[in-house]
Amino acid sequence: MSTPESKVIESRVPSRMDRLPWSRWHWMVIIALGITWILDGLEVQLVSEVGPILTEKSTLGLSTSEVGNAASIYLAGEVFGALFFGYVTDRVGRKKLFMVTLSVYLIGSFLASLSWGFWSFVFFRFIAGTGIGGEYAAINSAIDELIPARVRGWADLVINGTYWVGAAVATIIGTVLLDPNLVPHQYGWRVVFWIGAVLGIGVLLIRRHVPESPRWLMTHGRNDEAEELVGEIEEEVKRETGIEELPEPEGSIKVRQRGAIGFGPIVQTMKMYPRRSILGLSLMIAQTFLYNAIFFTYGLILSTFYHVGNVSLYLLPFAAGNFFGVIFLGRFFDTIGRKAMIAGTYATSGIMLAITGYLFTQGVLNAVTQTIAWSVIFFVATAAASSAYLTVSEIFPLETRAMAIAFFYAVGTAIGGVVAPSIFGALISSGSRESVFHGYLLAAVLMVLAAGVEVVMGVKAERQSLENIAAPLSAAEESTTRA
Repeated sequence: MSTPESKVIESRVPSRMDRLPWSRWHWMVIIALGITWILDGLEVQLVSEVGPILTEKSTLGLSTSEVGNAASIYLAGEVFGALFFGYVTDRVGRKKLFMVTLSVYLIGSFLASLSWGFWSFVFFRFIAGTGIGGEYAAINSAIDELIPARVRGWADLVINGTYWVGAAVATIIGTVLLDPNLVPHQYGWRVVFWIGAVLGIGVLLIRRHVPESPRWLMTHGRNDEAEELVGEIEEEVKRETGIEELPEPEGSIKVRQRGAIGFGPIVQTMKMYPRRSILGLSLMIAQTFLYNAIFFTYGLILSTFYHVGNVSLYLLPFAAGNFFGVIFLGRFFDTIGRKAMIAGTYATSGIMLAITGYLFTQGVLNAVTQTIAWSVIFFVATAAASSAYLTVSEIFPLETRAMAIAFFYAVGTAIGGVVAPSIFGALISSGSRESVFHGYLLAAVLMVLAAGVEVVMGVKAERQSLENIAAPLSAAEESTTRA
């Protein structure tokens, strides 16, 4: 929808959304949109467990290298989906895309269960990955723009941390569906992919009730619709909380109405905020390298150096440490503040990893104590990793928010997702504990360096309106006022 660019309107939509008390409506938004990370965790873990089974002649009869290639193609789908759907999300809106991306994932996951060979399997996995990648951009944008500023950090971190709920559930499901004594392998692996599709259908029904972002409407020539929508949300919140009168909104913003934007303004935004671009890349690459280095090779460590047969159940305490880390630490990102907590969690997790790597080299750990050490490290590292997504989702203008998330996610995933597992796979296959320690040390150094970048270039975004952190590209000069 195009609108004359000369038309300037004054809106209180952002301040009206930020001053809303927490209600059941906000929980609905979190559940409906946050399921993305549960599905991603479910996908990655289940497929990692299904991989060896797909090499059997009674299933797809894939080779070991084909199983690895399938994982890489799923990852490539995520990168493509993030970039493509991120761009479209900024053009056509949040609601349309978070319905479309989930539908794409649902279709890809279901079709994967019908695969008849390698090429059909990787094609359907690429489709599923595209949907999940698109979810990252569409969902993070919607969450930040619908959740009040005072709790945005906690909400974003907790939602991102639910990835590990999916991973834990997948481990439990896998022990049943992939046990040949309970379900024959030729059927069990197909049922695994149906699970994601069934969950996706349920979430689609819930997401129908999540509205378009009023902030997006406000800056795309639909301010009357945005004002009406916020009014409906306010009435629902008052009914749910029993509050007769809401607090007075603090300030307004003037925006110049415009239609969809192209790639030009997106590139220009990166030039406008070079320090923030460096910050986003540093945080995203460091945490992605750390997570992929450990998570995708923990089974190899346990089996190669500790001779553990079934490594699946060792994931449960690892997942618990990750999830409860964001639950406990998340609130401090809104109270103590972004810079202190982001720098602190990055540096602490990096130092602890270096210490654990040294103990591993000295041979003083066993399978249990190694797992406990990882759980403690990632109790802190999970908050650091989630804060990377939080950072890139709130420090760029509204009109380019989804594309910014997609860009940093894609770069981080492409580097950390491809490089880290390859490096650690080679180090582990050497059989040398010292070689593996050098890999841990590299991950630790990246985390500490990212902490330093946060100290120097971090943005104090806690409890701040998104428009105060980065003014919309459509904002008229001297547009923001405070009551």
